Amino acid sequence: MSDAKTPSISKLDRFFSISDRGSSVGREVRGGLVTFFTMAYIVVLNPLIIATVKDVDGQFIGDGLVPNVPLVAAGTAFVAGLLSILMGVIGRVPFAMAAGLGLNAFVTYGIASQMSWESAMGLVFLEGVIIALLVLTGFRTAVFNAIPPQLKTAISVGIGLFIALIGFVDAGFVRRVAAGPPLELGIGGNLASWPIFVFVVGLLLIALLVARQVKGAILIGIVSTAVLAIIVEAVTKVGAATVPGKEPNPAGWQLVVPGLPEKIFGFENPLVLFREFDPFGAFGSVSVILALLLVFTLLITDFFDTMGTMVGVGRQAELIKEDGTLPRTREILLVDSVGAAVGGAGSVSSNTTYIESAAGVGEGARTGLASVVTGVLFLLAIFVSPLVAVVPYEAAAPALVVVGFLMMTAIREIDFTDYEIAIPAFLTIVLMPFSYSIANGIGAGFITFVLIKLVMGKAREVHALMWTVAALFVVYFALGPIKLLLGL
Repeated sequence: MSDAKTPSISKLDRFFSISDRGSSVGREVRGGLVTFFTMAYIVVLNPLIIATVKDVDGQFIGDGLVPNVPLVAAGTAFVAGLLSILMGVIGRVPFAMAAGLGLNAFVTYGIASQMSWESAMGLVFLEGVIIALLVLTGFRTAVFNAIPPQLKTAISVGIGLFIALIGFVDAGFVRRVAAGPPLELGIGGNLASWPIFVFVVGLLLIALLVARQVKGAILIGIVSTAVLAIIVEAVTKVGAATVPGKEPNPAGWQLVVPGLPEKIFGFENPLVLFREFDPFGAFGSVSVILALLLVFTLLITDFFDTMGTMVGVGRQAELIKEDGTLPRTREILLVDSVGAAVGGAGSVSSNTTYIESAAGVGEGARTGLASVVTGVLFLLAIFVSPLVAVVPYEAAAPALVVVGFLMMTAIREIDFTDYEIAIPAFLTIVLMPFSYSIANGIGAGFITFVLIKLVMGKAREVHALMWTVAALFVVYFALGPIKLLLGL
């Protein structure tokens, strides 16, 4: 019996270079499990971000009439599972993939607010196709090198603040008001509601778990806070914040009223979502320039997240060579690019390589087998998607705030004593949350960077591509006045 198994194990070892990288099948399986549990929160969080917001036509993803959170959860798990397996088999590294946080917020609030969901996901698909072509032509590195490193860092930091703000607002911890300051704390300046109490407990719990470096901190926090929400609602009977035909209930739950699910196991066909995208619909909804700028914003965000993850996790896994290169870089980047296209086609937003893969590496993962294990677990998660329908914003929003913090920690890489980069970086960071737009922050940073270099007599230090992109952003910001002048 053992002799019959030996050849298959040997083939597995050779294919993934398990022994060559000082690992074992057991360590790879454990690493894959840990990576899954540290990033499985995305199955809950992604649908709460993209499935509960209407597009410009007042429609939701899926059936269009009501939020179909379980369907998008199943789609999120399905696409993440396929791509993680693909990364493991083709890239052969312990890098798992799923819908990118920050990117999904941009697609929801920055793109779908201007066009239909089908058109928005079509732009995500096109962005993935473009990145794949850039990988195949070798141009991706040139584009990446055109942006100053510290400006790339500022983009990541700004997205982190934007995500944190969305978390605070979704939970009702910070609210918009009709009169007075733009935002206020809680209800009339007071944290006087049970749902806000649940949010605060969840935020503190996840923060403490992350501080103690507990594996699966975010997932544990979401599940624990959801259980607390169910108990609180069972005792207090707070009810929903908004009920059709009734007066608003500011102290109520923001998304769904938590309660025990009618069923735990179920199946939503994720393939249904693959007919919910239109690659060229955006060009009929908004101007060509705006559509191209939105694609570019998605593109550069994908660029920088992936590059940083590859270097960080690759170094931790001891895969980075002495010359700074990573084995199978082209294959890794190609799979990551395909992830953006498949995420758009599957209507679950762009999928990207996850920094949480570092948790599996910490458990001993060194090869693509760990990513295959993670992918299989994501596919199994499709069958428990009904569970996400009982999770209110207040239980999931703490994760957004903590993830925002984790993204913001990169701010230490920006030299704020050098005003030539510090001012563009600052504007990039603050305008994302303040204007509720990632594109606005990037545009302000690019334009300011180019302008400062020009005034300082250092125009030659600016890459030609930066001049082109800055010019496009000038047109983007001037579209309103131009339309007024032309009477459009």
